[in-house]
Amino acid sequence: MRTITFDHKGTAISARTRDGDGPPLVILPGVMADAATWQPVVDGITLPNPVIVINRRGRTPSGPLGAGYTVRTEIDDLHQVLDALGEPAHLFGWSYGGLIAADAATERGGLRTLTMYEPVAHPFAPEAVSFLREAIGRGDLDRAVEIVNTTVSGFSAEYVAALRQDPVWQVLRPLAAPLADELAAINDHHPAYEKYRDIAPPVTLLLGELNAGTPPYGTAFESFAQTLPQAQLVRLPNQAHLAHAQAPQLLAKTITEVLATPP
Repeated sequence: MRTITFDHKGTAISARTRDGDGPPLVILPGVMADAATWQPVVDGITLPNPVIVINRRGRTPSGPLGAGYTVRTEIDDLHQVLDALGEPAHLFGWSYGGLIAADAATERGGLRTLTMYEPVAHPFAPEAVSFLREAIGRGDLDRAVEIVNTTVSGFSAEYVAALRQDPVWQVLRPLAAPLADELAAINDHHPAYEKYRDIAPPVTLLLGELNAGTPPYGTAFESFAQTLPQAQLVRLPNQAHLAHAQAPQLLAKTITEVLATPP
């Protein structure tokens, strides 16, 4: 693996890259994740293709979110990366990354495939934004991690208490720093739903079967499924929203199968 850096109007956008042959696979993580947290998935993808995992703004060593940050900022960053690659790519987005990928796909041709794992859109836990801003504003990243796991994701206090004892807690703390602005951006953004059915490359939607029909991820997923009638729907057995962390080999196998036999 090596790190490459793209420049978008003076802001560095970094990515971890696994070299290979063929069209690149570009992976765009969502909130509370970066390229490092997706490394186990990359390691399990048994394709010869190069794999590029973007460290979105707010994740070291990429630059900050910046003033006036919106979902549009992220879409433009993604266009910059895809343009710099110089060849059509497979595009995969998880959660917030799925929203960014979908809207970007309505604005460009040449993608080989588009795959999204539980993309999210507004309304998405808008009640958490003020609490996150207050916690992050006073530098309490532990509280911010608690909020995203309880108020946003709906996990129990017992789950969070156990998570605090896991080494992953220290990984999550810095990833919570841009969370309030990211969540606010999701809730201020209106996805280009009316353009989704015109996305030309093969589209696949992944859903953790434990989230089917349940808020917030399952209900957000339904909005995308309804506006992407051409999409192939794939359920991840016994998974919810965090298969990249809890079942990376299963997710890697699913990605491999989707790209090897696109719908």
